[in-house]
Order: sequence, then C-alpha cells, then structure tokens
Amino acid sequence: MKASIIKSYGDVDVFELAEIAKPELKPGHVLVRVAATSVNTVDTMIRQMGEALPLSPSLPAVLGMDFAGTIDAVGEGVTDFAVGDEVYGCAGGLADLQGTLAEYMLADARLIARKPKNLSMKEAAAIPLVGITAFEGLQRAGTQAGQKVLVHGGAGGVGHIALQLANDLGAEVFSTATGSDKLALVEQLGATPIDYIQEPVADYVAKHTDGVGFDVVFDSVGGANMENSFQASKLNGQVASTVSLVEMDLSTAHFKGLSLHVVFMLIPMLHDVQRETHGQILAKLTEVAEAGKLTPIVDEPSFTLAQAGQAHARLASGQSKGKVVIEI
Repeated sequence: MKASIIKSYGDVDVFELAEIAKPELKPGHVLVRVAATSVNTVDTMIRQMGEALPLSPSLPAVLGMDFAGTIDAVGEGVTDFAVGDEVYGCAGGLADLQGTLAEYMLADARLIARKPKNLSMKEAAAIPLVGITAFEGLQRAGTQAGQKVLVHGGAGGVGHIALQLANDLGAEVFSTATGSDKLALVEQLGATPIDYIQEPVADYVAKHTDGVGFDVVFDSVGGANMENSFQASKLNGQVASTVSLVEMDLSTAHFKGLSLHVVFMLIPMLHDVQRETHGQILAKLTEVAEAGKLTPIVDEPSFTLAQAGQAHARLASGQSKGKVVIEI
C-alpha cells in the first residue's frame, strides 16, 4: 500500500511517499481503508521533536492519528462492526501504532465508532482527537444546563468543538478569540464572542457574569493563558485545560478554591487503558452530529497523501481555519 513515511524527525520536508506492507489483521482490531485524516498539533510536535517526546514512534514511521474510512476486514472477537461499515476514530500515529497517512491502517475496535451519516469523510476525520478532548474536558468539569461556560480559543480545533458541545448540554457559552473572521466563527457556532485583545479578563467577567466569574472555563490555549482562566473562574469553579505544560504560581487557584482538570486524551492509546471510553465518546459525538448540533470546521485547502508536509506547514502557519484535512 502507499503511505507517507518519515525516516528522520525534523521539518515538513521529512515526508516521502513509499510502498509499505499492508497491516496484518489481528484479534480485536479492524483493517480500515482510510479515506481522510486530519492534522493535529501533536502530530507536528512528534514530527519535529521525535525522541524528545515519550510518545513518538520508532523510525521509519507513519504519522497521523485521526481518520475516517471504511472497514475492509474484521479481526477475531470483533462483534460490533462489519466489513463495509464507515467508521472514524483516533487510533494510530504514536508509540508502536501505525498512523493514518496510509491507504490502510489497523485500528483497535475499542477506539472507533460509526461515522456520522450526515458528515463527509473529510468532516468526520476532523473530529476524533479534538472531539474526544472537548467532550472529556467538559464532562470532567461537570458541565450542565444553565451554567455559564467560557471557552478560550473557540475558533481553534478543540475550542470550536467544545463550544458546540457545551451548547448541546444547555450551557450559556462564551468564547475568546481575536480577528473579525474568528470572532464571527465563534458567534456562528453559538457562543458570545469576546475579543481578548480588546477586553481584559476583569472587564468581560464583569460584563457577562456581574463579576462572579464563569462556572466552567475550558482552556484550549494553555501556557500563560492559564492565569487568565483562573482569573475568569468563579469561586470554587471548574477549569479544564488541554495545554498545561507550564510552570506557574497557583495562588489564584488556591484562594478561589478552583478544581483543575488536565485533559490528555492520548492516555488510553499510549497505555492501553480504558480504550473503550474513546469508542463510547465517539458514538455520543455521532449522535450529536446527526442531530445537527455538531459541525466540524474544515480548512478550505485540501491536501493529498503526497502533500503531507504541506498540510503540516499549513497548520503551523496559523492561517488555517478549522481542521487541516488530508484526503488519502
């Protein structure tokens, strides 16, 4: 089968097309003919940092985690799926798991679900990693109807899914962004936009919560922005973070009695623990999407398998709107 492989870690020019062996079927797994895959920030980190990350695969490697495609064969013990089923998931591209930048991949059946019928393969491929991350963060923060939820980075990959899911839960959703196009996207997706360049935290907390603070803050930006999340939260509030690789003073969180939920959705794949939770979350996301309440934003330029490097460059440029997708 054709695949885009890397033989060294580094810049976007490390990708090359190659013919490699099709994966052999094994119990508990399905062989998927991949139709599309999306590029996530963690994919670019692995490509750049290599062995500096404990989750990087050995070389030569096939990267890519998200996929949508059609089941070509079913392994022993798999009873929930059949040949011909259209599925999606996040099931490869790290450690010893072959990635999605190939015509075929082997996927643990616990990590996948049926693709939403109302979404294209490109759209479905844009959901898994960011969708599971957003769902888990909101769930762990106890998000519920009637709450005021702030999403930092609501025009980004994880953020634009999180604000839609928070809306589906019945929350009143607000989202930071900047730039007219991103602010418009946030509003289009059902959140009240906040221009974080123009409005300091204290100002928008006073404006939208009467100074009380938000019940839940979902921070998909992280880093120094974590302090903004603490400042924006109410007393005894909930903060979910997807990017918590930061050294900081936790005094604000302490004196406000905040609960911090760190979301690292790759744990089930990396450590083979509770993988079925990912399949269950994806099945729920399928329900939400088919109800018309979840629409992934796909970046307009479309890339092919031979253009994997260009797709990585597009994401790194900061110019993409929504998820960057590669069609296989």
